[in-house]
Amino acid sequence: MAEREHVRVAVVGSGFGGLGAAVRLRREGVTDFVVLERAGSVGGTWRDNSYPGCACDVPSHLYSFSFAPNPDWPRTFSGQEHIRAYLEHVTDTFGLRPHIRFDSEVKRMTWNGERLCWDIETSAGNLSADLVVSATGPLSDPKMPDIPGLDSFPGKVFHSARWDHDFDLRGKRVAMVGTGASAIQIVPSIQPEVERLTLFQRTPPWVMPRIDRAISGAERSLHRALPVTSRLRRGLLWGIRELQVQAFTKHPNELGFIEQLAKRNMARAIKDPALRAKLTPDYRIGCKRILLSSAYYPALARPNVDVVASGLSEIRGSTVVAADGTEAEVDAIVFGTGFHVTDMPIAERVVGAEGKTLAEVWKGGMEALRGASAAGFPNWMTIIGPNTGLGNSSMILMIESQLNYMADFVRQLGVLGGRVALDARPSAVHTWNRRVQERMKRTVWNTGGCTSWYLDANGRNTTVWPGTTSEFRRATRRVDLAEYAVVRAAADAREETGDGVKTGEGVKTGDGAKTGESAEVTA
Repeated sequence: MAEREHVRVAVVGSGFGGLGAAVRLRREGVTDFVVLERAGSVGGTWRDNSYPGCACDVPSHLYSFSFAPNPDWPRTFSGQEHIRAYLEHVTDTFGLRPHIRFDSEVKRMTWNGERLCWDIETSAGNLSADLVVSATGPLSDPKMPDIPGLDSFPGKVFHSARWDHDFDLRGKRVAMVGTGASAIQIVPSIQPEVERLTLFQRTPPWVMPRIDRAISGAERSLHRALPVTSRLRRGLLWGIRELQVQAFTKHPNELGFIEQLAKRNMARAIKDPALRAKLTPDYRIGCKRILLSSAYYPALARPNVDVVASGLSEIRGSTVVAADGTEAEVDAIVFGTGFHVTDMPIAERVVGAEGKTLAEVWKGGMEALRGASAAGFPNWMTIIGPNTGLGNSSMILMIESQLNYMADFVRQLGVLGGRVALDARPSAVHTWNRRVQERMKRTVWNTGGCTSWYLDANGRNTTVWPGTTSEFRRATRRVDLAEYAVVRAAADAREETGDGVKTGEGVKTGDGAKTGESAEVTA
Protein backbone atom coordinates (compact mmCIF):
# COMPACT_ATOMS: atom_id res chain seq x y z
CA MET A 1 0.00 0.00 0.00
CA ALA A 2 1.37 3.38 -0.99
CA GLU A 3 2.33 5.66 1.89
CA ARG A 4 -0.03 8.56 2.44
CA GLU A 5 1.35 11.97 1.41
CA HIS A 6 2.32 14.11 4.38
CA VAL A 7 2.85 17.88 4.48
CA ARG A 8 3.81 20.22 7.25
CA VAL A 9 0.81 22.54 6.75
CA ALA A 10 -2.51 22.13 4.93
CA VAL A 11 -4.44 25.33 4.21
CA VAL A 12 -8.13 24.94 3.35
CA GLY A 13 -9.52 27.52 0.93
CA SER A 14 -7.97 29.99 -1.52
CA GLY A 15 -9.79 33.22 -0.78
CA PHE A 16 -8.15 36.15 1.00
CA GLY A 17 -7.53 34.06 4.13
CA GLY A 18 -6.06 31.03 2.39
CA LEU A 19 -3.86 32.96 -0.02
CA GLY A 20 -2.71 35.23 2.79
CA ALA A 21 -1.78 32.18 4.86
CA ALA A 22 0.16 30.74 1.92
CA VAL A 23 2.13 33.95 1.43
CA ARG A 24 2.89 34.20 5.13
CA LEU A 25 4.05 30.58 5.30
CA ARG A 26 6.51 31.16 2.47
CA ARG A 27 7.77 34.30 4.22
CA GLU A 28 8.34 32.21 7.34
CA GLY A 29 10.43 29.80 5.30
CA VAL A 30 7.76 27.09 5.21
CA THR A 31 7.47 25.59 1.74
CA ASP A 32 6.12 22.15 2.63
CA PHE A 33 2.45 23.09 2.48
CA VAL A 34 -0.60 22.71 0.25
CA VAL A 35 -3.68 24.82 -0.30
CA LEU A 36 -6.78 22.65 -0.72
CA GLU A 37 -9.39 24.35 -2.89
CA ARG A 38 -12.73 22.74 -3.75
CA ALA A 39 -13.21 24.82 -6.92
CA GLY A 40 -11.10 25.12 -10.05
CA SER A 41 -9.70 28.59 -9.38
CA VAL A 42 -8.76 30.92 -6.55
CA GLY A 43 -10.90 33.73 -5.19
CA GLY A 44 -13.20 32.33 -2.53
CA THR A 45 -16.30 34.45 -2.07
CA TRP A 46 -15.08 36.81 -4.82
CA ARG A 47 -15.08 33.89 -7.25
CA ASP A 48 -18.43 32.49 -6.17
CA ASN A 49 -20.34 35.78 -6.00
CA SER A 50 -20.55 37.05 -9.56
CA TYR A 51 -24.10 38.39 -9.55
CA PRO A 52 -24.93 41.63 -11.43
CA GLY A 53 -23.60 44.65 -9.61
CA CYS A 54 -21.40 42.64 -7.22
CA ALA A 55 -18.88 44.96 -5.58
CA CYS A 56 -17.16 45.61 -2.26
CA ASP A 57 -18.51 48.07 0.30
CA VAL A 58 -15.01 48.73 1.70
CA PRO A 59 -12.72 51.16 -0.17
CA SER A 60 -10.32 49.40 -2.54
CA HIS A 61 -7.08 50.61 -0.97
CA LEU A 62 -8.17 49.25 2.40
CA TYR A 63 -9.62 46.02 1.02
CA SER A 64 -6.27 44.59 -0.05
CA PHE A 65 -3.21 43.11 1.60
CA SER A 66 -0.75 45.54 3.17
CA PHE A 67 2.07 43.41 1.72
CA ALA A 68 0.57 43.50 -1.78
CA PRO A 69 -0.64 47.05 -2.48
CA ASN A 70 -2.38 47.66 -5.78
CA PRO A 71 -1.77 51.14 -7.22
CA ASP A 72 -4.08 50.43 -10.15
CA TRP A 73 -7.48 50.02 -8.52
CA PRO A 74 -9.88 51.48 -11.12
CA ARG A 75 -12.55 52.66 -8.66
CA THR A 76 -12.73 53.76 -5.04
CA PHE A 77 -15.05 50.78 -4.40
CA SER A 78 -13.96 47.82 -6.49
CA GLY A 79 -16.20 45.48 -8.40
CA GLN A 80 -16.06 41.72 -8.05
CA GLU A 81 -14.11 41.26 -11.27
CA HIS A 82 -11.35 43.62 -10.08
CA ILE A 83 -11.02 41.94 -6.68
CA ARG A 84 -10.90 38.49 -8.23
CA ALA A 85 -8.23 39.69 -10.67
CA TYR A 86 -6.27 41.07 -7.71
CA LEU A 87 -6.33 37.67 -5.99
CA GLU A 88 -5.15 35.96 -9.17
CA HIS A 89 -2.33 38.53 -9.31
CA VAL A 90 -1.35 37.83 -5.69
CA THR A 91 -1.32 34.09 -6.46
CA ASP A 92 1.09 34.56 -9.35
CA THR A 93 3.25 37.29 -7.80
CA PHE A 94 4.04 35.18 -4.74
CA GLY A 95 4.43 31.89 -6.62
CA LEU A 96 1.55 30.11 -4.92
CA ARG A 97 0.17 28.01 -7.79
CA PRO A 98 2.51 25.01 -7.25
CA HIS A 99 1.08 24.71 -3.73
CA ILE A 100 -2.60 24.82 -4.72
CA ARG A 101 -4.64 21.63 -5.22
CA PHE A 102 -7.72 22.60 -7.19
CA ASP A 103 -10.90 20.49 -7.24
CA SER A 104 -9.89 19.10 -3.85
CA GLU A 105 -12.85 19.52 -1.54
CA VAL A 106 -12.13 18.54 2.06
CA LYS A 107 -14.50 15.77 3.12
CA ARG A 108 -13.09 14.96 6.56
CA MET A 109 -10.23 16.06 8.82
CA THR A 110 -9.53 13.73 11.75
CA TRP A 111 -6.95 14.23 14.48
CA ASN A 112 -4.55 11.30 14.73
CA GLY A 113 -3.44 11.19 18.38
CA GLU A 114 -0.74 8.59 17.78
CA ARG A 115 1.02 10.37 14.95
CA LEU A 116 0.09 13.88 16.14
CA CYS A 117 -1.19 14.95 12.76
CA TRP A 118 -4.41 15.52 10.86
CA ASP A 119 -5.62 12.81 8.49
CA ILE A 120 -7.37 14.62 5.65
CA GLU A 121 -9.77 13.09 3.15
CA THR A 122 -10.44 15.12 0.00
CA SER A 123 -12.36 14.57 -3.19
CA ALA A 124 -9.00 14.22 -4.98
CA GLY A 125 -7.27 11.88 -2.54
CA ASN A 126 -6.02 11.65 1.03
CA LEU A 127 -3.09 13.20 2.85
CA SER A 128 -1.96 14.18 6.34
CA ALA A 129 -0.61 17.40 7.83
CA ASP A 130 1.06 18.49 11.06
CA LEU A 131 -0.95 21.71 11.08
CA VAL A 132 -4.26 22.67 9.48
CA VAL A 133 -5.19 26.27 8.73
CA SER A 134 -8.89 26.46 7.88
CA ALA A 135 -9.64 29.51 5.74
CA THR A 136 -13.00 28.53 4.31
CA GLY A 137 -14.55 31.83 5.38
CA PRO A 138 -18.04 32.53 6.77
CA LEU A 139 -19.47 33.67 3.41
CA SER A 140 -18.76 30.52 1.45
CA ASP A 141 -21.83 28.30 1.85
CA PRO A 142 -25.17 29.83 0.77
CA LYS A 143 -28.20 29.47 3.01
CA MET A 144 -31.42 28.51 1.25
CA PRO A 145 -34.68 28.78 3.20
CA ASP A 146 -37.06 25.85 3.39
CA ILE A 147 -40.11 27.25 1.57
CA PRO A 148 -43.15 24.99 1.10
CA GLY A 149 -43.73 24.39 -2.60
CA LEU A 150 -40.27 25.47 -3.74
CA ASP A 151 -39.47 22.05 -5.19
CA SER A 152 -42.45 22.23 -7.50
CA PHE A 153 -41.83 25.78 -8.76
CA PRO A 154 -41.73 25.53 -12.59
CA GLY A 155 -39.45 28.52 -13.12
CA LYS A 156 -35.79 29.23 -12.44
CA VAL A 157 -34.41 29.28 -8.88
CA PHE A 158 -30.91 30.18 -7.70
CA HIS A 159 -29.01 31.84 -4.85
CA SER A 160 -27.19 35.12 -5.38
CA ALA A 161 -23.88 33.36 -4.66
CA ARG A 162 -24.58 30.78 -7.37
CA TRP A 163 -25.80 33.11 -10.11
CA ASP A 164 -26.96 31.38 -13.29
CA HIS A 165 -25.45 33.52 -16.05
CA ASP A 166 -27.01 31.30 -18.72
CA PHE A 167 -30.51 32.34 -17.64
CA ASP A 168 -31.63 35.61 -19.24
CA LEU A 169 -33.74 37.72 -16.87
CA ARG A 170 -34.73 40.21 -19.55
CA GLY A 171 -38.49 40.50 -19.83
CA LYS A 172 -39.05 38.09 -16.94
CA ARG A 173 -41.10 38.46 -13.78
CA VAL A 174 -38.60 38.06 -10.96
CA ALA A 175 -38.92 37.61 -7.20
CA MET A 176 -35.97 38.85 -5.15
CA VAL A 177 -36.00 37.31 -1.68
CA GLY A 178 -34.01 39.23 0.91
CA THR A 179 -32.72 42.76 1.38
CA GLY A 180 -29.12 42.22 2.45
CA ALA A 181 -25.84 43.39 0.98
CA SER A 182 -26.18 41.27 -2.17
CA ALA A 183 -29.82 42.16 -2.82
CA ILE A 184 -29.29 45.92 -2.74
CA GLN A 185 -26.68 45.51 -5.49
CA ILE A 186 -28.74 43.07 -7.55
CA VAL A 187 -32.01 45.04 -7.50
CA PRO A 188 -30.77 48.19 -9.30
CA SER A 189 -28.73 46.05 -11.70
CA ILE A 190 -31.63 43.93 -12.96
CA GLN A 191 -34.55 46.35 -12.48
CA PRO A 192 -34.17 48.07 -15.89
CA GLU A 193 -34.21 44.70 -17.68
CA VAL A 194 -36.98 42.70 -16.03
CA GLU A 195 -40.67 43.03 -16.77
CA ARG A 196 -41.55 43.10 -13.07
CA LEU A 197 -39.51 42.79 -9.89
CA THR A 198 -41.12 41.78 -6.60
CA LEU A 199 -38.90 42.32 -3.57
CA PHE A 200 -39.67 40.28 -0.45
CA GLN A 201 -38.42 42.21 2.56
CA ARG A 202 -38.63 40.81 6.07
CA THR A 203 -36.61 43.60 7.64
CA PRO A 204 -35.63 46.85 5.90
CA PRO A 205 -31.93 47.70 5.97
CA TRP A 206 -30.35 51.04 6.77
CA VAL A 207 -28.82 52.28 3.51
CA MET A 208 -26.25 55.05 3.16
CA PRO A 209 -25.03 56.57 -0.12
CA ARG A 210 -22.11 54.82 -1.79
CA ILE A 211 -19.67 57.54 -2.76
CA ASP A 212 -18.02 55.68 -5.59
CA ARG A 213 -16.00 57.15 -8.42
CA ALA A 214 -13.38 56.22 -10.96
CA ILE A 215 -9.80 56.65 -9.75
CA SER A 216 -8.07 58.94 -12.22
CA GLY A 217 -5.05 57.98 -14.23
CA ALA A 218 -3.09 60.72 -12.47
CA GLU A 219 -3.88 59.20 -9.06
CA ARG A 220 -2.81 55.77 -10.21
CA SER A 221 0.39 57.11 -11.73
CA LEU A 222 1.17 58.88 -8.46
CA HIS A 223 0.61 55.68 -6.46
CA ARG A 224 2.91 53.74 -8.82
CA ALA A 225 5.65 56.38 -8.73
CA LEU A 226 5.39 57.08 -4.99
CA PRO A 227 4.11 54.00 -3.14
CA VAL A 228 4.08 55.99 0.09
CA THR A 229 1.05 57.89 -1.22
CA SER A 230 -0.88 54.64 -1.50
CA ARG A 231 0.10 53.75 2.07
CA LEU A 232 -1.01 57.18 3.28
CA ARG A 233 -4.35 56.75 1.53
CA ARG A 234 -4.81 53.37 3.14
CA GLY A 235 -3.81 54.74 6.54
CA LEU A 236 -6.34 57.56 6.31
CA LEU A 237 -9.15 55.16 5.39
CA TRP A 238 -8.16 52.89 8.28
CA GLY A 239 -7.91 55.73 10.81
CA ILE A 240 -11.37 57.10 10.03
CA ARG A 241 -12.90 53.69 10.63
CA GLU A 242 -10.97 53.15 13.85
CA LEU A 243 -12.44 56.40 15.19
CA GLN A 244 -15.96 55.17 14.37
CA VAL A 245 -15.67 51.98 16.38
CA GLN A 246 -16.59 53.42 19.79
CA ALA A 247 -20.02 54.49 18.53
CA PHE A 248 -20.72 50.86 17.58
CA THR A 249 -19.17 49.24 20.64
CA LYS A 250 -19.67 51.65 23.54
CA HIS A 251 -22.02 54.50 22.63
CA PRO A 252 -24.75 53.24 20.24
CA ASN A 253 -26.97 56.23 21.03
CA GLU A 254 -24.47 58.43 19.22
CA LEU A 255 -25.53 56.74 15.98
CA GLY A 256 -28.82 58.69 15.90
CA PHE A 257 -27.20 61.38 13.74
CA ILE A 258 -26.22 58.75 11.17
CA GLU A 259 -29.82 57.52 11.13
CA GLN A 260 -31.00 61.00 10.17
CA LEU A 261 -28.55 61.04 7.26
CA ALA A 262 -29.82 57.64 6.13
CA LYS A 263 -33.44 58.83 6.28
CA ARG A 264 -32.59 61.88 4.18
CA ASN A 265 -30.88 59.59 1.69
CA MET A 266 -34.12 57.60 1.44
CA ALA A 267 -36.37 60.65 1.23
CA ARG A 268 -34.45 62.01 -1.77
CA ALA A 269 -35.43 58.98 -3.86
CA ILE A 270 -38.63 57.68 -2.24
CA LYS A 271 -41.43 60.23 -2.51
CA ASP A 272 -44.31 57.85 -1.75
CA PRO A 273 -45.01 58.03 2.04
CA ALA A 274 -46.38 54.48 2.11
CA LEU A 275 -43.28 53.04 0.44
CA ARG A 276 -41.05 55.16 2.65
CA ALA A 277 -42.78 53.72 5.71
CA LYS A 278 -42.12 50.17 4.44
CA LEU A 279 -38.45 50.94 3.96
CA THR A 280 -37.81 52.67 7.30
CA PRO A 281 -36.14 50.37 9.86
CA ASP A 282 -37.40 50.28 13.46
CA TYR A 283 -34.01 49.38 14.99
CA ARG A 284 -30.83 51.31 15.72
CA ILE A 285 -28.58 51.81 12.71
CA GLY A 286 -25.59 49.49 12.86
CA CYS A 287 -27.46 46.67 14.62
CA LYS A 288 -27.62 44.96 11.23
CA ARG A 289 -24.97 45.61 8.64
CA ILE A 290 -25.15 49.17 7.26
CA LEU A 291 -25.46 48.92 3.50
CA LEU A 292 -24.05 51.28 0.90
CA SER A 293 -25.88 52.11 -2.32
CA SER A 294 -26.84 55.20 -4.27
CA ALA A 295 -28.95 53.19 -6.72
CA TYR A 296 -31.09 50.96 -4.49
CA TYR A 297 -33.79 53.44 -3.45
CA PRO A 298 -34.18 54.96 -6.95
CA ALA A 299 -34.69 51.44 -8.33
CA LEU A 300 -37.40 50.68 -5.76
CA ALA A 301 -39.26 53.82 -6.83
CA ARG A 302 -39.58 52.61 -10.43
CA PRO A 303 -43.07 51.54 -11.63
CA ASN A 304 -42.04 47.92 -12.38
CA VAL A 305 -40.96 47.23 -8.78
CA ASP A 306 -43.17 46.04 -5.91
CA VAL A 307 -41.88 45.98 -2.33
CA VAL A 308 -43.57 43.38 -0.14
CA ALA A 309 -42.87 44.13 3.51
CA SER A 310 -43.07 40.48 4.47
CA GLY A 311 -41.05 37.33 4.01
CA LEU A 312 -41.75 34.65 1.42
CA SER A 313 -43.79 31.90 3.07
CA GLU A 314 -45.18 29.63 0.34
CA ILE A 315 -45.04 28.83 -3.37
CA ARG A 316 -48.03 27.53 -5.32
CA GLY A 317 -47.00 26.69 -8.84
CA SER A 318 -45.78 29.98 -10.35
CA THR A 319 -47.33 32.01 -7.54
CA VAL A 320 -45.15 33.23 -4.70
CA VAL A 321 -46.99 34.03 -1.49
CA ALA A 322 -45.77 36.30 1.31
CA ALA A 323 -46.50 35.84 5.00
CA ASP A 324 -48.97 38.75 4.82
CA GLY A 325 -50.88 37.04 1.98
CA THR A 326 -49.48 39.12 -0.88
CA GLU A 327 -49.21 37.08 -4.09
CA ALA A 328 -47.24 37.49 -7.30
CA GLU A 329 -46.79 35.46 -10.47
CA VAL A 330 -43.10 35.06 -11.28
CA ASP A 331 -40.82 33.30 -13.74
CA ALA A 332 -37.73 33.24 -11.55
CA ILE A 333 -36.80 33.43 -7.87
CA VAL A 334 -33.46 34.80 -6.70
CA PHE A 335 -32.55 34.15 -3.08
CA GLY A 336 -30.34 36.72 -1.40
CA THR A 337 -30.71 34.94 1.92
CA GLY A 338 -27.16 34.94 3.17
CA PHE A 339 -24.77 32.22 4.28
CA HIS A 340 -24.09 29.64 6.97
CA VAL A 341 -22.10 31.96 9.22
CA THR A 342 -22.67 30.76 12.78
CA ASP A 343 -23.07 27.12 11.68
CA MET A 344 -20.23 26.77 9.19
CA PRO A 345 -20.46 23.44 7.33
CA ILE A 346 -16.70 22.88 7.61
CA ALA A 347 -17.20 22.35 11.36
CA GLU A 348 -19.11 19.14 10.63
CA ARG A 349 -16.04 17.76 8.85
CA VAL A 350 -13.44 18.35 11.56
CA VAL A 351 -13.05 15.56 14.16
CA GLY A 352 -10.95 16.43 17.20
CA ALA A 353 -8.94 14.61 19.85
CA GLU A 354 -12.00 13.32 21.70
CA GLY A 355 -13.73 12.00 18.60
CA LYS A 356 -16.24 14.83 18.44
CA THR A 357 -16.77 17.07 15.46
CA LEU A 358 -16.19 20.78 15.80
CA ALA A 359 -19.90 21.25 15.06
CA GLU A 360 -20.75 19.12 18.11
CA VAL A 361 -18.35 21.07 20.31
CA TRP A 362 -19.77 24.34 19.00
CA LYS A 363 -23.39 23.26 19.38
CA GLY A 364 -23.91 25.81 22.15
CA GLY A 365 -22.11 28.51 20.18
CA MET A 366 -18.81 29.01 18.40
CA GLU A 367 -15.82 29.98 20.51
CA ALA A 368 -12.11 29.92 19.83
CA LEU A 369 -9.06 31.30 21.57
CA ARG A 370 -8.23 34.65 19.96
CA GLY A 371 -10.57 33.69 17.14
CA ALA A 372 -8.19 30.94 16.02
CA SER A 373 -7.89 27.83 18.23
CA ALA A 374 -10.63 25.54 19.55
CA ALA A 375 -10.01 23.37 22.64
CA GLY A 376 -9.61 19.68 21.77
CA PHE A 377 -8.43 20.39 18.23
CA PRO A 378 -4.61 20.43 18.41
CA ASN A 379 -2.67 22.15 15.65
CA TRP A 380 -5.87 23.34 14.00
CA MET A 381 -6.43 27.03 13.38
CA THR A 382 -9.11 29.02 11.66
CA ILE A 383 -8.86 32.30 9.78
CA ILE A 384 -11.91 34.56 10.25
CA GLY A 385 -12.97 32.44 13.19
CA PRO A 386 -15.50 33.22 15.94
CA ASN A 387 -15.84 36.89 16.88
CA THR A 388 -13.39 38.19 14.30
CA GLY A 389 -15.93 39.84 11.98
CA LEU A 390 -16.29 43.59 11.55
CA GLY A 391 -19.22 45.93 11.18
CA ASN A 392 -17.44 48.97 9.80
CA SER A 393 -13.97 48.22 8.42
CA SER A 394 -11.94 45.87 6.26
CA MET A 395 -11.77 42.18 7.07
CA ILE A 396 -8.33 42.08 5.47
CA LEU A 397 -7.02 43.86 8.57
CA MET A 398 -8.38 41.08 10.78
CA ILE A 399 -7.07 38.39 8.45
CA GLU A 400 -3.56 39.83 8.56
CA SER A 401 -3.68 39.90 12.37
CA GLN A 402 -4.64 36.23 12.40
CA LEU A 403 -1.79 35.53 9.97
CA ASN A 404 0.58 37.06 12.53
CA TYR A 405 -0.81 34.65 15.11
CA MET A 406 -0.49 31.71 12.72
CA ALA A 407 3.12 32.61 11.94
CA ASP A 408 4.05 32.67 15.63
CA PHE A 409 2.16 29.39 16.14
CA VAL A 410 4.44 27.81 13.51
CA ARG A 411 7.50 29.35 15.16
CA GLN A 412 6.53 27.99 18.56
CA LEU A 413 6.14 24.49 17.15
CA GLY A 414 9.62 24.79 15.69
CA VAL A 415 11.10 26.01 18.96
CA LEU A 416 9.48 23.16 20.92
CA GLY A 417 10.90 20.69 18.40
CA GLY A 418 10.07 17.08 17.66
CA ARG A 419 6.60 15.68 17.12
CA VAL A 420 4.55 18.24 19.00
CA ALA A 421 1.17 19.91 18.96
CA LEU A 422 -0.47 22.85 20.71
CA ASP A 423 -3.99 22.38 22.03
CA ALA A 424 -5.85 25.42 23.36
CA ARG A 425 -6.70 24.97 27.03
CA PRO A 426 -10.48 24.99 27.67
CA SER A 427 -9.94 27.50 30.49
CA ALA A 428 -8.12 29.87 28.13
CA VAL A 429 -10.83 29.55 25.46
CA HIS A 430 -13.60 30.19 27.99
CA THR A 431 -11.76 33.14 29.54
CA TRP A 432 -11.22 34.75 26.14
CA ASN A 433 -14.81 34.13 25.08
CA ARG A 434 -16.22 35.40 28.38
CA ARG A 435 -14.33 38.66 28.02
CA VAL A 436 -15.47 39.07 24.42
CA GLN A 437 -19.11 38.41 25.31
CA GLU A 438 -18.91 40.79 28.26
CA ARG A 439 -17.73 43.56 25.96
CA MET A 440 -20.41 42.60 23.46
CA LYS A 441 -23.24 43.41 25.88
CA ARG A 442 -23.10 47.17 25.30
CA THR A 443 -22.53 47.09 21.53
CA VAL A 444 -25.12 48.16 18.97
CA TRP A 445 -25.17 44.59 17.63
CA ASN A 446 -26.60 43.35 20.94
CA THR A 447 -28.60 46.39 22.05
CA GLY A 448 -29.89 47.79 18.76
CA GLY A 449 -33.20 45.91 18.74
CA CYS A 450 -32.74 43.73 15.68
CA THR A 451 -32.19 40.10 14.75
CA SER A 452 -29.19 39.76 12.47
CA TRP A 453 -26.93 37.11 10.99
CA TYR A 454 -24.37 38.15 13.59
CA LEU A 455 -26.38 36.19 16.18
CA ASP A 456 -26.46 32.41 16.43
CA ALA A 457 -29.49 30.19 17.15
CA ASN A 458 -29.05 30.89 20.87
CA GLY A 459 -29.08 34.65 20.40
CA ARG A 460 -25.34 35.03 21.11
CA ASN A 461 -23.16 37.21 18.97
CA THR A 462 -20.42 34.80 17.92
CA THR A 463 -19.50 36.71 14.78
CA VAL A 464 -18.34 40.28 15.41
CA TRP A 465 -15.25 41.63 17.17
CA PRO A 466 -16.29 44.21 19.82
CA GLY A 467 -13.28 46.47 19.45
CA THR A 468 -10.85 48.14 17.07
CA THR A 469 -8.69 46.34 14.54
CA SER A 470 -5.59 47.65 16.33
CA GLU A 471 -6.80 46.03 19.58
CA PHE A 472 -7.19 42.73 17.81
CA ARG A 473 -3.75 43.04 16.25
CA ARG A 474 -2.19 43.51 19.67
CA ALA A 475 -4.14 40.51 21.02
CA THR A 476 -2.88 38.25 18.22
CA ARG A 477 0.69 39.46 17.91
CA ARG A 478 2.10 36.29 19.43
CA VAL A 479 1.08 32.94 20.90
CA ASP A 480 1.04 32.72 24.70
CA LEU A 481 2.09 29.15 25.49
CA ALA A 482 0.40 29.41 28.90
CA GLU A 483 -2.90 29.29 27.00
CA TYR A 484 -2.02 25.96 25.38
CA ALA A 485 -1.28 22.41 26.42
CA VAL A 486 1.87 21.16 24.72
CA VAL A 487 1.14 17.69 23.38
CA ARG A 488 4.06 15.42 22.55
CA ALA A 489 4.28 12.03 20.88
CA ALA A 490 4.92 9.17 23.29
CA ALA A 491 8.45 8.47 22.01
CA ASP A 492 9.50 12.09 22.44
CA ALA A 493 7.92 12.21 25.90
CA ARG A 494 9.90 9.10 26.98
CA GLU A 495 13.15 10.71 25.85
CA GLU A 496 12.38 13.90 27.79
CA THR A 497 11.07 12.31 31.02
CA GLY A 498 12.72 8.92 31.12
CA ASP A 499 9.36 7.33 32.00
CA GLY A 500 9.09 3.63 31.26
CA VAL A 501 6.34 3.48 28.68
CA LYS A 502 5.61 0.61 26.36
CA THR A 503 6.26 1.07 22.66
CA GLY A 504 3.36 2.79 20.91
CA GLU A 505 1.87 4.22 24.07
CA GLY A 506 1.84 7.84 25.16
CA VAL A 507 2.39 9.63 28.44
CA LYS A 508 1.31 12.83 30.10
CA THR A 509 4.44 14.36 31.50
CA GLY A 510 4.45 15.39 35.12
CA ASP A 511 0.90 14.53 36.13
CA GLY A 512 0.91 10.76 36.47
CA ALA A 513 -1.39 10.17 33.52
CA LYS A 514 -2.20 6.67 32.40
CA THR A 515 -0.36 5.18 29.48
CA GLY A 516 -2.08 5.32 26.12
CA GLU A 517 -2.55 9.09 26.32
CA SER A 518 -0.63 11.79 24.51
CA ALA A 519 1.84 13.73 26.61
CA GLU A 520 0.79 17.16 27.84
CA VAL A 521 3.50 19.43 29.17
CA THR A 522 2.35 22.45 31.14
CA ALA A 523 3.79 25.52 29.48
